[in-house]
Amino acid sequence: MKFVGLAGLGLLLGTFALASPATAARAPEVVAMKPEAVAMKAEAIVRAPGGLNVRSGAATDRPILGTVDNGSKVRVVCQVWGQQVKGSRRTAALWDRLDWGHGHVADGFLEWPTGRPALPWCGDPPVDETSSAVDITSGRLNVRSGPGTKHSTVGSLGDAAGVRVECRRWGSTVDGNAVWDQIGPGRFVADKYVRWSPAKPRYPWCGQAPATVPAATKDAFFARVAGPAQASARKWKVPASVTIAQAVLESGWGRSTLTRVDHSYFGMKCFGGPGPIAVGCSTYVTQECANGKCGSTRASFRAYRAMGDSFDDHGRQLATLARYETAMKYAADPERFAREIHKAGYATSPTYANNLIDLIRRYDLTEYDRQS
Repeated sequence: MKFVGLAGLGLLLGTFALASPATAARAPEVVAMKPEAVAMKAEAIVRAPGGLNVRSGAATDRPILGTVDNGSKVRVVCQVWGQQVKGSRRTAALWDRLDWGHGHVADGFLEWPTGRPALPWCGDPPVDETSSAVDITSGRLNVRSGPGTKHSTVGSLGDAAGVRVECRRWGSTVDGNAVWDQIGPGRFVADKYVRWSPAKPRYPWCGQAPATVPAATKDAFFARVAGPAQASARKWKVPASVTIAQAVLESGWGRSTLTRVDHSYFGMKCFGGPGPIAVGCSTYVTQECANGKCGSTRASFRAYRAMGDSFDDHGRQLATLARYETAMKYAADPERFAREIHKAGYATSPTYANNLIDLIRRYDLTEYDRQS
């Protein structure tokens, strides 16, 4: 594995991220929509005493663009998977983008007079609503009962047939693509044969927890990650202090989109697949260093159901991969451990071990080793 700390990772901070720590571990079901008739500019009524904030992204830490009055009508063009919010009408991780200013409101505060419609996923601004359809050159596309060709066929679709994608699953590879799109309960199609227009949105992995918001302070960040890091130390013998320092570097104190949306705190890449713990592989822009030079590139990173899985996967890799065997001999010496994993090729940044050690000393992270 080649990794680079998020001090240099540069993972995009987009509008898709975002849920409170109290709800981040929960994985509510993705709302099942009828595949036919995706709504365009659906009308809803605001039910929020005092008014409802319109934000630039799908989270309560995003800038406020304006406010809509309680009881007023709004027109929604598409939806974003974001922070889970308890509203006056429901608790939901869906945010609705309005037909002005690319603003977002929490769906939990909207009343849908005739029931919530099948809204399309939003693309990155300036792209709003997106659509998806079957893209094949001949024959018909099989609809499977699960994410793979070994699952039974439950139907078929012709070229250009519209599909309503609810979420995605990792499954058997079809022409280099292992993603399968869920288009209804027990109904999956190979993502390879789904065309998005005008752009492909970011939509959740099936069963994935809502996105998170960064901790408000550094102490709050340490409180958030201490438990999973210490659990990893007990299970895999990886020093909690090193794990926490790595989480700081790789996630940018929890601010990266990879962390917020896909619950990855360590920038662990996919090399052919997500492994036994992650739910899939998501592509992000990152920074890599080689031969003394660093530059931007796109890479595939492991995505997780929730934060705890990321820490478990990280500990498992360090404890079981042969290249880190020497490092594991120094589990009782966090600073030596940090130097050994760097020496073994953990990260491409030339200052990676020094950065970890600086964090361990500055914030007295060995205190978490003594508590493990």
